[in-house]
Amino acid sequence: MSYADTLFIQMCRDILANGTDTRGERVRPHWEDGTPAYTVKKFCVVNRYDLRKEFPALTLRKTNLRNCVDELLWIWQRKSNNIGDLHSHIWDEWADENGSIGKAYGYQLGVRHQYAEGEFDQVDRVLYDLKHNPFSRRILTNLYVHADLHAMRLYPCAYSVTFNVTQEDGRLVLNAILNQRSQDVLMANNWNVCQYAVLLHMFAQVSGMVAGELVHVIADAHIYDRHVELVRELISREPFPAPKFWINPDVRDFYAFTPDDFRLDEYQTHPQIRNIPVAI
Repeated sequence: MSYADTLFIQMCRDILANGTDTRGERVRPHWEDGTPAYTVKKFCVVNRYDLRKEFPALTLRKTNLRNCVDELLWIWQRKSNNIGDLHSHIWDEWADENGSIGKAYGYQLGVRHQYAEGEFDQVDRVLYDLKHNPFSRRILTNLYVHADLHAMRLYPCAYSVTFNVTQEDGRLVLNAILNQRSQDVLMANNWNVCQYAVLLHMFAQVSGMVAGELVHVIADAHIYDRHVELVRELISREPFPAPKFWINPDVRDFYAFTPDDFRLDEYQTHPQIRNIPVAI
């Protein structure tokens, strides 16, 4: 049985049983018909995944790893804020007439800053520190830049990653904390978990380390009102064993990875849930 499935089921049960219902509150999200999109939510959900044990892809339904990786590379490797550089239509709704999402996500990672050691953007700063200062407690990225919020088509949800290196049995182990201000649990939870698990593997491999623990902190973990029955059906399924994760061992340059360098083997899943309504 996949540990990611077990954790997901426990989280959803807890939200549904003990969460706060937002009906009656003034909420920003709404459905396409204009109806307010209310949620059942929990404050500060913390999930931990040990990537040395298994890759945290759900088997309750399929997570499309290739699309996950493509979006991940769009943000972290290409550092793009234009949907023309993305091979899916995930961001179409938030782009302007030129395809831009403004000063958001990849844009922030690509802005260069001056440090004592030289000029870096946020990704290159992480790569530099993992090579030269691996035990630093200052290795992190931040997408939630208040001065630029007015120029973002969408405020970042997953906004900060803090990296931390430990030495265990003669090996350097790279761990990370992903901070997320808000998450649509049905639509985005495992998508984000898989993305940042891949990112941790990428940084670890190019730095000569082993991917360790991914800690996912969600400030507002919510299930939308029109998703409740879909979630109940999803978590009633019996999980399969976790898939095996493959990352191309020959890639040693962070900027050389492509979606073809990642794969889930022996990935057995239940059917996908179709036509999930999306709050906007």
